[in-house]
Amino acid sequence: MERHISLPRSDWEERVRAQGLVFPTTQLTDGSEIPYWDESALYVLTADEVDVLEAATERLHGMCVEASRFLATGAMGNLGLPPGSLRRAGESLASSPPSLIGRFDFRWDGQGPPKLLEYNADTPTGLVESAVAQWYWLEDLHPGQDQWNSLHERLLLGWQKLAACFAPGGVYFAHHEDEPTGEELMTVTYLRDTADQAGLATASITVGQIGWDLELLAFVDEEFVPIRTCFKLYPWEQMLAEEFGRFVEGVPHSELATTWLEPLWKVLPSNKAVLAALWHLYPDDELLLPAYLDSPGPLTEWVAKPLHGREGDNVRIHAAGVNEERGGPYGSEGWCFQQWAPLPDFDGNKAVVGSWVVDGLAAGAGIRESDGWVTDYHARFVPHVMDARRPSETVQHAWLADAGAVVQDSVPSDDTVDVQDSLVREGPRRMLTLGGHDSPVQDAPGQGRSRGEGR
Repeated sequence: MERHISLPRSDWEERVRAQGLVFPTTQLTDGSEIPYWDESALYVLTADEVDVLEAATERLHGMCVEASRFLATGAMGNLGLPPGSLRRAGESLASSPPSLIGRFDFRWDGQGPPKLLEYNADTPTGLVESAVAQWYWLEDLHPGQDQWNSLHERLLLGWQKLAACFAPGGVYFAHHEDEPTGEELMTVTYLRDTADQAGLATASITVGQIGWDLELLAFVDEEFVPIRTCFKLYPWEQMLAEEFGRFVEGVPHSELATTWLEPLWKVLPSNKAVLAALWHLYPDDELLLPAYLDSPGPLTEWVAKPLHGREGDNVRIHAAGVNEERGGPYGSEGWCFQQWAPLPDFDGNKAVVGSWVVDGLAAGAGIRESDGWVTDYHARFVPHVMDARRPSETVQHAWLADAGAVVQDSVPSDDTVDVQDSLVREGPRRMLTLGGHDSPVQDAPGQGRSRGEGR
């Protein structure tokens, strides 16, 4: 794994915005901006390194399922969740509900095994930049070279596989209406686009527009149409604590029950307590750092992470030469203490490898870097390449075939629209009027696209 200087495209900001990355810069409190998408550098991964990351990602996914079963027993406390949450999460896990996506964050520099920092199992972001923006960057600047990036294809295959598990009525895609950057909106818009291409009926909604109907005993949209399937980019720990959270079923069994993506059990591995549970179940595993709940235990150098923390908020570091404490709203729910493992430093740039998993399979990487030891709101996304030529279509299809679908049918080949058009041709998709016209959920406009398939 190497970092190299790269010459940015002259119109890079216009290009990535047109591809759905409408948040290419980060605004500071003084009104100035710093890059979020940063193509002034690139990372290079070898094929052997990608093999290491793929194997680690898929093994950790299985380990996290087992750790979730352990956490659901209450052996490590209530994890800062409302009463009854662990029981419902355990029921959800036992029922093997549909689950689509997650992202592991690794401490890794290409040497030795990756070390797990956390698992973004419930509401992973970074998807538009990982799946789309860095692919088109590769096409523009390094055509013919490979990239570890089969996210788009695996998402289509994942939706095709999961479709049989969904009730009639289509899939709603929900984001929080108060998120100011557009990141959440574009993340669910891209996911909706992949579901469209996979042949599902879809509609957009905001979290605030989801209600509970006391007569139907069902979650409904603003037209009082039952929401039978919903992908929501909204944390389970917050949803369970809200007024309607008590109505979420661990296993959908009532007549109009909602199937949620990600499923309720994902509240367990998305909790930082999973790090301590993993270390308890798999002590000394090469992919793990020692971690303990509530106190540092035997650790002399550690990072304290709030159980529900995000974006580095409230993180505390206690190590030789490093004593740091971040502000934020978290901590009252409890803490996990993890062994201090300084991020690899590439000429002052401290990198974290985000490794995506789709339907249980490794699907690609997004690399973020920061100036400090905590990857926070000021982090930068830096694209990557592999030091290999892009393989033939036959080889690409063979890699994707393990997802269990007909690869040739996964990406439309005729009358396709490039992603620059598909996401912003008419601005972000408007919310559809649900329950009107001829169908309770109207099909979104056909906005399929095709592209090459990275490794």
